[in-house]
Amino acid sequence: GLGFNIVGGTDQQYVSNDSSIYVSRIKKDGAAHLDGRLQEGDKILAVNGKDLKDLRHKDAVELFRNAGYDVSLKIQRRLQPQNGPVGHRGDGESGGLPLAAILVPGLALAAAAVWILLRYRQRM
Repeated sequence: GLGFNIVGGTDQQYVSNDSSIYVSRIKKDGAAHLDGRLQEGDKILAVNGKDLKDLRHKDAVELFRNAGYDVSLKIQRRLQPQNGPVGHRGDGESGGLPLAAILVPGLALAAAAVWILLRYRQRM
């Protein structure tokens, strides 16, 4: 196979009000992983020049299965973290928070605490 899983389609929207096809997982040591260009969360716009717009999930899967040995993908990089699927993942993966969702607020709180401490010391 191509070494990645997809989600989405007109019948299984991954993102609300968007029936596009997305990369849900890159399989370790698979073709996509070894190539290194495709990333989880990328939107796949076309396979070998065939537009994926308005396809059911199973029809998109068939396009990938019949893509042949040399595969050309037209993709759009994920611009911001996705909130996840509309329904369930269904691929056995658990959800979770991106690291940035934990680090950014934590760093902001730490910076605020340092600022308050410095202001408090100045008044003494």
